Amino acid sequence: MNDIGWSGLALSLLFVLVAIVLSLWKRLGLERSIAWAAARAAAQLIAIGLLLRVLLEPGVSILWAWLWVAVMIVIASLTVRSRAPEVPGLLRLALLAFGCSAALTLGVLFGLGVFELNVRTLIPLAGLMVGNSLAATVLVGRRLVEELRDKRDEVEARLALGQPAHEAAQPYVRAALRTALIPQIETTKAVGLVVLPGAMTGLILAGVSPLDAVLVQASVMYLVLGSVATTTTVVALGVQRRLFTPDHRLLPIRSAPSGR
Repeated sequence: MNDIGWSGLALSLLFVLVAIVLSLWKRLGLERSIAWAAARAAAQLIAIGLLLRVLLEPGVSILWAWLWVAVMIVIASLTVRSRAPEVPGLLRLALLAFGCSAALTLGVLFGLGVFELNVRTLIPLAGLMVGNSLAATVLVGRRLVEELRDKRDEVEARLALGQPAHEAAQPYVRAALRTALIPQIETTKAVGLVVLPGAMTGLILAGVSPLDAVLVQASVMYLVLGSVATTTTVVALGVQRRLFTPDHRLLPIRSAPSGR
């Protein structure tokens, strides 16, 4: 097992320095952002590590881990809403989407015995599910709103021809879902050949057998793909419902705030 220690962590800050120097060289103006991001990441990870050390003590109830999962879902939903404020009702939709994804993915992994249910497995797997779905959830909501706003004439023409709201919106829902899902699909295709993902790399560095690391990583990749598909679909269908009236009229859609 590789133990880099605090000295190794300090030496790894050289990579942050490289990024800062490159920003200064090209006058990108990102030096403070890079330094703040590095400091914030270290502080958050150390805090999480200390908390996990407490939760992984023998005899600690798994209810604390489930509470952690619930907090992650709430924070992720608030983050999604803040990144796409132009999407109506996105907070509730994100809560529903992440909840459905957690029920599906964690239910399969633990219900079918792929992983043993305990604090050590529940928190990391839930974190992977939520973290990897967040960006796609924002993307699908924003893309669908943009599609329906920019192509309003087309949508209203479909409605005028007698199509119900869900049918008139179907091509734009499909386009938004494809945009959100394709990056994760391409990442899944490239894993192993082009990319050695973090979970697999971490296990190998920790001394785990490479084949065992591969099996864990494959399960994780399928978890991420399923969670992204679930959250984006729930959000897309929910946004579609919120943008049409019960009598199949497209509501006014506001533009995204400037600078986003």
